[in-house]
Amino acid sequence: MANTIKTFFLGRPLADHEMGHERLGKIQALAVFSSDALSSVAYATEAILFELAALGGAAMDWSLPVSLAICVLLLILLISYRQTIHEYPSGGGAYIVAKANLGETSGLVAGGALLLDYLLTVSVSVSAGILAITSAFPFLAPYKVILCLISIWFIVLGNLRGIKDSGKIFAVPTYVFIISIFTLIGVGAYQALTGTLSPKPISEALTFQYPAIGIFMVLKAFSAGCTALTGVEAVSNGVPAFRKPESENAISTLVWMVVILAIMFIGISLLGHLIHVTPNDNETVVSQIARHIFGTGIIYYVIQFSTMGILILAANTAFADFPRLCSLLAIDRYLPRQLASLGDRLVFSNGILLLGFFASVLVILYGGDTNSLLPLYAVGVFISFTLSQSGMVVKFYRDRTRGWMHHAAINATGALVTTTVLIVISVTRFMHGAWIILLLVPLNVLVFKKIKKHYYDLAPQLVTKPEDFKDCGAPLDVMVLIPLSNMHRGMIRAIRFGRSISKDVIAVTVDINPEGTKRLSDAWPLYNTGIPLTILPSPFRSMSEPLLDFVSSKIEEARNQKREVVLLIPEFITARWWHNILHNQTAVIIRTYIWLKYPELVVTSVRHRLKY
Repeated sequence: MANTIKTFFLGRPLADHEMGHERLGKIQALAVFSSDALSSVAYATEAILFELAALGGAAMDWSLPVSLAICVLLLILLISYRQTIHEYPSGGGAYIVAKANLGETSGLVAGGALLLDYLLTVSVSVSAGILAITSAFPFLAPYKVILCLISIWFIVLGNLRGIKDSGKIFAVPTYVFIISIFTLIGVGAYQALTGTLSPKPISEALTFQYPAIGIFMVLKAFSAGCTALTGVEAVSNGVPAFRKPESENAISTLVWMVVILAIMFIGISLLGHLIHVTPNDNETVVSQIARHIFGTGIIYYVIQFSTMGILILAANTAFADFPRLCSLLAIDRYLPRQLASLGDRLVFSNGILLLGFFASVLVILYGGDTNSLLPLYAVGVFISFTLSQSGMVVKFYRDRTRGWMHHAAINATGALVTTTVLIVISVTRFMHGAWIILLLVPLNVLVFKKIKKHYYDLAPQLVTKPEDFKDCGAPLDVMVLIPLSNMHRGMIRAIRFGRSISKDVIAVTVDINPEGTKRLSDAWPLYNTGIPLTILPSPFRSMSEPLLDFVSSKIEEARNQKREVVLLIPEFITARWWHNILHNQTAVIIRTYIWLKYPELVVTSVRHRLKY
């Protein structure tokens, strides 16, 4: 039944030779890898306006120059990441680039920062998507956390079906969003050119003017708007997911993504500037612009639903890259090895589930509030930007292939700009939550190294040599211990099995119930088991302590005689799960105690299944 349900929801298991069919064409790849970047237009302009609104109406005029500056930075990143894709066609994520060119610690910093950024991508995107729909339907606002969780696990389910299936599922909402935003910008531009786009009256809250607009406040707005750049690195991280030729298809997808993102971001910022949109906690900037241009007709709701869709599906970019990065770290032994392997559907299922779990926790902790999560955002991605670009400079300098100085200059410019932005973001948003990421990144590196050390220390203890197997053919001299509480049919199999592997079998019971012990003692000779019964006194009615002491003495005795000790635990399996409640689970208790104190001891359960 479990397999049937799994197949129904996730599809049939895929064989290794089907990997090629799971790769993405450019149209599907744009939906999978660009949804994070494209969705940022829904909140990047709003983030800029929130910072500038505190300074009055005059400061709002800075929104357009700030947006243009961010687009220049976007162009620099485009040129830089094109080179990264060329140089690392097997996947040029910041972790790979930094580790290969700057060393282990730099690679782990980049990897840890990216993992945090992907986690925040899911939380921020889904929260913003639900905010878009609650802007249109305010009565849903009290349920936003529940709606966020439903959305996260819907995306988890889609990704567990495989990258190709997730591309098909999420392509339609992505392209509907692109068309709806281009429609909004186009109609808005037409109204502006024909003089029919009337601006809103400036809010009284913005009539107060600061004597001067400080550079710090402009930089703060710039750092807030840099959330528009998150997700730009996703294509370079996921090059192996593209169809052949992988690099060319990835670069083409990256260029289209950046062009579409730039047009939409500048278009939204320009319309917000022309209409005099004032940011508030109850309605998004995109909702205000759409309502002003189209009213509350069907087009407005299409824009809101498509915005909700792309924001929720923006998390899909993280679900495409987070598990892949976890796999790379796990292969290098910096994360548990369970994260390294592909699942039934040729995706990294454990990484997908891990991301879904932690994103859900983050949404619950922050109540699905986008404004509370945004200050944590972008710090991690700019750390990875900086290390990736710096690593590429080192690579070009070290390899010195033809034209290396030109290529290195491009990445050096990218590294300089992203470093500057990282400093600006860290300073301007430090007290608003950026300090959490700056603290967690080195903690992540520490955890990675601890995990690697564990695997490193474990390896020598498991290494075998041919001479270690020289005695494998010789039979072991075994002492078998069988703990009993009372006599039942399950005991028969345990005794028979014990006598089949050793002539030295001892049955042992703890006297915590004198009447029951006497019945067992009196009846024991009648069973003709051929093995002795040892009764352990327990004046304090403890079952574990006398048994552990007895087992300990037998282990020491066996060690002195160079023998092995095997513990056979008889137990019966009930026909219904709830029947377990009616029994005291003595076998489970004994097994747990023995495993905790003697982890090297061979402990075997001999089970007898009940029919009803």
